[in-house]
Amino acid sequence: MTREPVLTARGLVKRYGRVVALDRTDFDLYPGEVLAVIGDNGAGKSTLIKAISGAVTPDAGEIRLEGKPVHFTSPMRARDAGIETVYQNLALSPALSIADNLFMGRELRAPGLMGKIFRKLDRKEMERIARDKLSELGLMTIQNINQAVETLSGGQRQGVAVARAAAFGSKVVIMDEPTAALGVKESRRVLELIRDVKARGLPIVLISHNMPHVFEVADRIHIHRLGRRIAVIRPSDYSMSDAVAIMTGAMEPPDAPEAA
Repeated sequence: MTREPVLTARGLVKRYGRVVALDRTDFDLYPGEVLAVIGDNGAGKSTLIKAISGAVTPDAGEIRLEGKPVHFTSPMRARDAGIETVYQNLALSPALSIADNLFMGRELRAPGLMGKIFRKLDRKEMERIARDKLSELGLMTIQNINQAVETLSGGQRQGVAVARAAAFGSKVVIMDEPTAALGVKESRRVLELIRDVKARGLPIVLISHNMPHVFEVADRIHIHRLGRRIAVIRPSDYSMSDAVAIMTGAMEPPDAPEAA
């Protein structure tokens, strides 16, 4: 029995003047998998991810979430539909606490009149949930949930961003170059976080230039070139040099995309 993809795109087109960023590209993400998206600079993979996460509106084509057509006009709309994105710059507010960052844009109001009329925040509940979410992902080396994010290490900040996505991403988590600015030890912890999120049943889209990391955690690899998906391969069937060769055009891509 063939599994149905949780997120698909068909024939996506995006033009910026004469530049074609997406040229009738397709995309498939299956339940519970880590799908890596790789491509050379300018290949269009960032535009593809922006289209899926609501940051860019395609000129043509269709995106389906759980089989239903969706039209995201903003990242907020994608987020409301259950697609969370961890951006390369983390999109965290350094001066705010860990709990405040986790609930940024979706703060909990206190029950009763204080919350409804005076818009008082339910800080205790937000702190409790933040602590639970960090504990679930093994991040409680962070002692104080109220400490400012700017006091954390790079790996801990990435952990907070991943925890936020895992906490609220009910259907898909997208991670854009999550280890790009990290050292070896902190990169290792982020890869463990990716496995933890996957173990919770959430499918992950991983955009990365780091081939060892891609081949370590990905179930399938979407290869993007010249605005299109040219291949989907399994790390068990191809080497890193094969993937790079397909990506750069030095090697012919497989005839058909590999299904989940």
